Amino acid sequence: MATPNSLLLATADQLARFAPFDSMAREHLLWLALRLRLDYYARGEVVLGPEAGPAEIFYIIKQGAIHGEQDVARAQNANDWLELHEGECFPLGALLSRRAVASTYRAGQDTFCFELAAADFRELLKRSEAFHDFCTRRLANLLEQSKQVIQAEYAKSSSEQQSMSSTLASLIRGEPVTCAPETPLRQVLGTMHRLGIGSMVAVDAHGKPLGIFTLHDLLHRVVLAGIGLDVPFHVVMSPEPETLPPHALAHDAALTMAKRGFRHILVAENGRLQGLISEKDLFSLQRVGLRQISGAIRGADHLDKLKHSANDIRQLAHNMLAQGVATEQFTQILSTLNDLLTKRTIELELRDDPAAGLSFCWLALGAEGRMEQTLGSEQHNGIVFAAREGEDAEAIRSLLLPFAKRVNLALAQYGFPLSPNAAMASHAQWCLSLQEWKHICVGWFARGDALDQTTIFLDLRPVAGAEPLALELRTWLATAATPRFLGQMTTHALRHTPPQGSVLDFFAGKGGTLDIERNGSALFVDAARVLSLAAGGGQTTPERLRAGCAALSIGTQDAQAWCDAYLFIQLLRLRLHQEGHGIDPDKLNGLDKRILREAFRQARKLQVRLAQVVRE
Repeated sequence: MATPNSLLLATADQLARFAPFDSMAREHLLWLALRLRLDYYARGEVVLGPEAGPAEIFYIIKQGAIHGEQDVARAQNANDWLELHEGECFPLGALLSRRAVASTYRAGQDTFCFELAAADFRELLKRSEAFHDFCTRRLANLLEQSKQVIQAEYAKSSSEQQSMSSTLASLIRGEPVTCAPETPLRQVLGTMHRLGIGSMVAVDAHGKPLGIFTLHDLLHRVVLAGIGLDVPFHVVMSPEPETLPPHALAHDAALTMAKRGFRHILVAENGRLQGLISEKDLFSLQRVGLRQISGAIRGADHLDKLKHSANDIRQLAHNMLAQGVATEQFTQILSTLNDLLTKRTIELELRDDPAAGLSFCWLALGAEGRMEQTLGSEQHNGIVFAAREGEDAEAIRSLLLPFAKRVNLALAQYGFPLSPNAAMASHAQWCLSLQEWKHICVGWFARGDALDQTTIFLDLRPVAGAEPLALELRTWLATAATPRFLGQMTTHALRHTPPQGSVLDFFAGKGGTLDIERNGSALFVDAARVLSLAAGGGQTTPERLRAGCAALSIGTQDAQAWCDAYLFIQLLRLRLHQEGHGIDPDKLNGLDKRILREAFRQARKLQVRLAQVVRE
């Protein structure tokens, strides 16, 4: 290539301010700049439309704004369902698939665009891996850049820490040390001391794990129990140890450790031991680990200790953000620990309480029920109890409500605010027998009223107590909803639309803020709930989106884009500690704003598709 002139260099420098050009090699950026031409479009002028046939030009906005319109969006009085600004490009999907665009692209103001011929666009795809990756995975690519920024915000360096998306196979440090179950304990301890290891696994002749023993077990199982060192290993080992397959993720192992209080997880494939993963392998650089927190919660004998554990959970959350833990995994881990916190609080409050002998289940509702709690989420919970024929439900409720109030107040002390709409177990309308809940729900489904309460309840999940009561209620709910109710839920899901207008106009609330919960994450949550009612499957919003799209033959690419968009908004709330309140635009960098606009575009696509599904 000849020595570039000053205009070419200035064009390359301008492009390098934006993704994906900021990640491209300099030679590829100059190659692109050399082949660009500049064109002008007056306000309101159509730049590209479906009638033009297969897309032949790749556009990069130099200055101005481009609005995207679709007929289906126009029919819903929302013409501009997409807005692009300086540094953004279009139409990637049409160019990649060699088809016409589905939208009409119109200049929202006087606009200048760099333009690249389709043949050069395809050549650049071959030359630049960064450009190819962005064009084929646009939202995922932007999210990866955002993730790098976030990690830098929370820690100067987290490269040594394991990603929670790593497979267990990638975490195995070497061949596991094993013994036969008949091996004398003295010999096992000698081997552990010689090799400097903290655990031993017993296997059979085929390599199947039969039991595990750790140095932590030595005190209470051997020394305090007065067991001699010449007994066979199987006498003191923990039999039938928990195993996970090699393709399971570190996130899965972390959840299992938290739920069961384990320090180690065995990795086995086809019944044969492959390796052993310790908590240290997962959180080697963390000050507080999952097992320590879950163990402290289980062993707490006073609410003050649980309050301390709640603070540890927040510290762990900070560490996980520094690691770059995926949002979906982050919220599930957080919810698992919060479940343990709630369960132990219930156990402590039931001591010497008249409600202790009752058959009931504590229900997590709303975001907690979906396992999508963020830091400081408001409480949404309830109780379902058993009332046999002839038993007075009101009398049972009178015993449960004082206990439930103490639990709600304790959770508030841990940092989970009381529900402003009183959707909590300590209120009589959320503490009902199984029969009462069914009766209430039949009324909700028939009338279609109280939809805000209904949506909270439809996310129910058992946390503590008589789980069969909750599972029976959830199974009944899946079959009791009527088609009319499904239509009402769809209307309810579409009651809010993504923010539209210019790049900063979506910060149109009080004080120039955006309600990121109502106008952001709730759009995905409500749509996913309707898909779940229509097609079944899933507890979390991403699970519901994937399951609903699969059942209704909606493309996996769309489903993943919707999941990515939702999870970014959740991550934004986590970072800015916003719980349904306004987001200050001054706290968002350019990359955040760009991804947020893309998330809004995906929310719009999801709503349009939801309306189509219900009509069909």
